[in-house]
Amino acid sequence: MKKYCFGIDVGGTTVKCGLFTVNGEVLDKWEIKTRTEDNGVNILPDVAETILQKIAEKKIDKELVAGIGIGVPGPVNEAGEVPCAVNLHWGYVNIVGDLERMTGLPVKAGNDANVAALGELWKGGGAGYHSLIMVTLGTGVGGGIIINDKIVAGSHGAGGEIGHAHVDDTITDPCNCGNCGCLEQVASATGIVRLAKEALAASDEPSLLREGRVSAKSVWDAVKAGDALAIQIAERFGTYLGKTLAVFCTVADPQVIVIGGGVSKAGQILLDYIIEPFKKCAFSACRETEFALATLGNDAGIFGAAKMVI
Repeated sequence: MKKYCFGIDVGGTTVKCGLFTVNGEVLDKWEIKTRTEDNGVNILPDVAETILQKIAEKKIDKELVAGIGIGVPGPVNEAGEVPCAVNLHWGYVNIVGDLERMTGLPVKAGNDANVAALGELWKGGGAGYHSLIMVTLGTGVGGGIIINDKIVAGSHGAGGEIGHAHVDDTITDPCNCGNCGCLEQVASATGIVRLAKEALAASDEPSLLREGRVSAKSVWDAVKAGDALAIQIAERFGTYLGKTLAVFCTVADPQVIVIGGGVSKAGQILLDYIIEPFKKCAFSACRETEFALATLGNDAGIFGAAKMVI
């Protein structure tokens, strides 16, 4: 009977690694550097080496390892191939084939945001449910869709790219994806700063936000302090995100929407500004969809990667 599995979350700076039991208990967590030089040629060999070293260190019989799950920042097709992962300097990489050859273990691969969503469904904010939409609000906006415990990756690996839903025709500067008017431009940490700067420029109204450097955190701190201008910014942010999630729910119809990422540290007040516009726009059957904050933080990726194997 298989007893162990590995969860790997490859980021642009570090690779987060976890050794799990098949029941979801974390036995060990560690990180290695992501060596992106030379088109990232060392990344998978480094992952293979650290896994094999951990097996030797823990004196684990390889026959008892169910496999390796790995999440990467780029689209992953059903065969476990990545056509391109810009942050890793990768062109085409056959993750599954290459890592299986290097380790002699079964491998499952997925996009990092989708994998993190699976982790939150398994052991985080979505625990107890079987279908969710996860939105990660950080420097950008990531997303993942899980239906009946399975990742919805789509035919191009782009399923769950919520941050690149088009939400505003008036924005003319390009998003990182090359399009204009994406959700990421108004709902990420940098997007909230954008909305704040626009609001400050359009009004002479006194605000705590005029007293120092504007950040997503300073906006939400000002909201909690009752700052009128900050509240207007929060309402605009919530309208963009709430309406977008209402559209996604007509397609995916999840049981719960989980909000994570650095911006989610604002807490319940963040959800309050999203839920009201969501309910106004949601199809009646989806209107009472639950909302929850993510709980796994930076560990969501390794949990989800392990779950893919199990």
